[in-house]
Amino acid sequence: EVQLVESGGGSVQPGESLRLSCATSGFTFRDFAIAWFRQVPGKEREGVACLSIFNNHTLYNDAVKGRFTILGDKAKRTVYLQMSSLKSEDTGVYYCAADTPPVMLAKMWKLNYEPDYWGKGILVTVSS
Repeated sequence: EVQLVESGGGSVQPGESLRLSCATSGFTFRDFAIAWFRQVPGKEREGVACLSIFNNHTLYNDAVKGRFTILGDKAKRTVYLQMSSLKSEDTGVYYCAADTPPVMLAKMWKLNYEPDYWGKGILVTVSS
């Protein structure tokens, strides 16, 4: 059974940092790409960052470039999203998702894209 489990969310003030983790099981880790998406009530879901495990290729939403870093630990089968200089607009439910790299890298910015596997999500609140 494929599982993606997010952890590390919480409430922080603007300018602070937070690290999200996505622990995975049930599939061949190196054959997949893992991405983070986020959603705020009333707004469309958006892709945040993506990591192709095999070659470490990454993609970032322009809104988070220079502030967020996605990286993976093959031994732990875990992908992290290191978030720095957080802003109020980074508030939302963050989901990690898995799909094959060609599909994920080609489609993750499309609104109607549904990756093969999803985590349940975790809340990040940035507020003063």
